[in-house]
Amino acid sequence: MQGDSPPLPPSPPPSPALRVVETAFLASTAALIWILSYTPLAPLMRLFFPIPVALAVMRWDPHTGAMALGVSALLLTVLMGPTRSILYVIPYGLLGYWCACLWRQRLSWYLSVVSGAALSTFGLVFQLLLSSLLLGENLWIYLTIQLTGLTNWLLDVSLGRFGLYWVAEPWMVQVVVIGFIAFNSLVYAFTVHLVAALVMEHFRCPLPPPPKWVQFLLD
Repeated sequence: MQGDSPPLPPSPPPSPALRVVETAFLASTAALIWILSYTPLAPLMRLFFPIPVALAVMRWDPHTGAMALGVSALLLTVLMGPTRSILYVIPYGLLGYWCACLWRQRLSWYLSVVSGAALSTFGLVFQLLLSSLLLGENLWIYLTIQLTGLTNWLLDVSLGRFGLYWVAEPWMVQVVVIGFIAFNSLVYAFTVHLVAALVMEHFRCPLPPPPKWVQFLLD
């Protein structure tokens, strides 16, 4: 925790009309960004998935952020169906909401990045389970079998010429996959923090000060 973090600037005047307008705008922005993720812009759009909900929390309060998340989920349900709506809410919508709540409390980047990465990892596991349920097949087992076969083929090709043979067990492959997912989630959560720091600064609701080794990336 960084005790010397400056307090957040005052929130906008508590105008019900302004709150509703901003909530609707941010919810529609979140839905639009998610829709654009099904275009060639997907790698760039992915960085902005959590931002609209997080901005609603930072501009107003957690209740407004929850409203923005709920409205965006309803919009996506109408436009793309409930499945893709759920895939946005978990983990990206929840990630934006959770991290913004920590930012409002001026907590350390280390806490928000690590907890955000854990939430992102949970979301990816949830998406895998949901896809397995919809397809009627255990995708985790299928993925493990395919990767184990590929790994053993690569080991045979690379080590066989030296007279060495080693067989990878399925549990080894699963450990590597879980580690890769966790690392990917950590990098994603950190990158989202960098993007959010730039966006929130523009809207005058800055994040807590980052660690010194990160500050040069934002200057």
